[in-house]
Amino acid sequence: MLKTRIIPTLLLKGHTLVKDRQFAGQRPVGTLLPAVRVYNSRDVDELVILDVAASRQGRGPDISAIERAAAEVRVPLSIGGGVTTVADFESILQAGADKVVVNSAVFDDPTIVRAAADRFGSQCVIVSIDVLRDATGRFMCVSHSGSSVRNVTLEEHVKIVEAQGAGELLVCSIEHDGEMSGYDLEALDSTVSVASVPIILSGGCGSYAHMHLALSEHGASAVAAASIFHFTEQTPLGARAYLADQGLHVRDSEIATQETATQHLQKP
Repeated sequence: MLKTRIIPTLLLKGHTLVKDRQFAGQRPVGTLLPAVRVYNSRDVDELVILDVAASRQGRGPDISAIERAAAEVRVPLSIGGGVTTVADFESILQAGADKVVVNSAVFDDPTIVRAAADRFGSQCVIVSIDVLRDATGRFMCVSHSGSSVRNVTLEEHVKIVEAQGAGELLVCSIEHDGEMSGYDLEALDSTVSVASVPIILSGGCGSYAHMHLALSEHGASAVAAASIFHFTEQTPLGARAYLADQGLHVRDSEIATQETATQHLQKP
């Protein structure tokens, strides 16, 4: 049985970590390496680092920053931002990442997913999909860190990238991002209805109960979160303990058993 994953997400802008709301109003929350060291010491399931400035600035991944981060971690590391070619995949993986997250480039050339999957394996390819509702309530895809609405629905894009060999999907609702009021479960339901690969849900988590709802009742394979770990006393280990107490299959660790679910019980 696959284990449920709780995945902290770090947003990188230049040399600074930032946190935003609805992909706007970015505020500094620290620097990369100290945060990576903290999450590494807490034995998190995985870690995602996204360079949120790269695609808007039209530049590639910061390989030196990736190498520095990878040197600090012993947990699976996924890197995204500015990925436009298979060579970018190769550079990121050679720098020490385990998986590569690609978003904007896929809209112009979906075959980048197939080429990367064929060369490195689908398990290395995460397609990130950011969505906004249009006036009719459809979930429309958005690229370039929320700055460009694309003429393709969430469901259409999921079918395209799966056909090209995506190994996982990282789905984020821009309207829920940073609000800490709960994940967009309707966006998750829409993804689950057409997807057959694991889905990582992101955007809006404010409590462990939000994670449990997405995982236990709406089909997410993993949950990603940022604000809950930056701005509250809640932790990835606390989330793991809570979810285990609710009967979900989570990864055991010596550290996690030191935190009981009752110490971290959260209201929905």
